[in-house]
Amino acid sequence: MSKVAIVTGGARGIGRGCALELASRGYDVALVDLLEPEMQRTRGEIEAKGRKALTYKADVSVFARAHEVAEDVAKQWGRVDFLLNDAGASNAKGILEIEEEEFDRTIAVNLKSCFNYIHAIAPIMLKQESGGRIASMSSLNALSGGVTSAVSKHSYAAAKAGILGLTRALAKELGPRIMINAICPGVIETELGNSLTKSRGEEMKKGIMLNRLGSPADVAQLVAFLATSEPCFITGQHFVIDGFQWSC
Repeated sequence: MSKVAIVTGGARGIGRGCALELASRGYDVALVDLLEPEMQRTRGEIEAKGRKALTYKADVSVFARAHEVAEDVAKQWGRVDFLLNDAGASNAKGILEIEEEEFDRTIAVNLKSCFNYIHAIAPIMLKQESGGRIASMSSLNALSGGVTSAVSKHSYAAAKAGILGLTRALAKELGPRIMINAICPGVIETELGNSLTKSRGEEMKKGIMLNRLGSPADVAQLVAFLATSEPCFITGQHFVIDGFQWSC
């Protein structure tokens, strides 16, 4: 029986890279995103690898929609083995400029979405003999508080830090049947960060020990490891993948 993964934010960027890597490892993949054309492109790429794909247009901050997605995937494919919470949104405004609803939206898309999909999918995994695995995309900014980049202001950093606490707490609640970890990427070249990397890319490379920016494929290798490694004695952890970003 094929294994099944759900990837939120799977239309492009890190989510797309991870979805394609999971497909290469034999997973059928359900994509969740608001970007319909990009999501259909990724679906086609998954199917070109000989795997099945489903797509769900959804605002990840909506609790009820998360449950609809989980129930439909389980109905169609009978199981969910891996969940990647990758969907996210930046907010470049500082504390003196941001409006309450903008702060709330940043928290909802980055942090509450993880709660929504874990809440929806954990019961499915717990019923499976094999249990399941979950990874949630945090950020290096959760540890550093951010720098001057557009995605690293306080609301984004707070949301991503919340994912670390959620991960540790749920690893205790859901273990040993479900293993859950978090990933903290540094500067990754994606559509979300393109304006930053284009304007400051060469400067930023100087502050990274490996002298390059990261790619979705870099993150995808770590995600695939967390999804597929056997045996696996890892839960409740966060993994920094930044090429050793010592000054950016």
